[in-house]
Amino acid sequence: MTDKPIVKVLLVDNHPLVLDGLRAILETYEHIKVVGAASLARPALEIAKAERPDVVLMDINMPEMNGLDAIELFKEQTPSTRLLMLSMHDSREYISTSVMYGASGYVLKDVSTDEIVEAIDTVAAGGTYFSSGVSEVLLESRDKGQKGRTLTTREQAILLLIAAGKSNKDVAATLDISARTVETHRKNIKKKLGIATTAGLTRYAIENGLIGNDP
Repeated sequence: MTDKPIVKVLLVDNHPLVLDGLRAILETYEHIKVVGAASLARPALEIAKAERPDVVLMDINMPEMNGLDAIELFKEQTPSTRLLMLSMHDSREYISTSVMYGASGYVLKDVSTDEIVEAIDTVAAGGTYFSSGVSEVLLESRDKGQKGRTLTTREQAILLLIAAGKSNKDVAATLDISARTVETHRKNIKKKLGIATTAGLTRYAIENGLIGNDP
């Protein structure tokens, strides 16, 4: 028996071999209970609503909806669940965006099983966990102030919709997120770009070639 508290984990990865392998390995740890596995984000969200896992271990690259976009839905609909991203990419953009969207950790797929379990335990206990290569990338990113003003992929998408005259409600419906989340992104975009008005955002989008200036 183990003295560790039981941690309920939901696995999300569109590669069946990875999913089955992770499940088989994690189930050898007495304190980890795999409450479900899914190959796509939306079915995973339904499982999460029913099972209320402590941690969702989720791949970033998935069809239909990628892991980054899924983070926001999990945060909105199962707020007590912690998100731990699993990826083969140590891309600064992936890592920074994961953190910005609300993930509690990011581990690379080539780490040992023990490290994945350590990450799950850390995140379940309320902490954050980044595997060593990821930590280095985050530190680099933090050192570059200019990088902090770069819009994420999601922010760029929202900026395009705002510049096209869409309301928060329209943007929310298009991207399948809440209007409140859109408003938060809108504020962040304005802060990053140093622009105070919606008209200014539209002008920025036109001047930077993000949209045309035709009526």
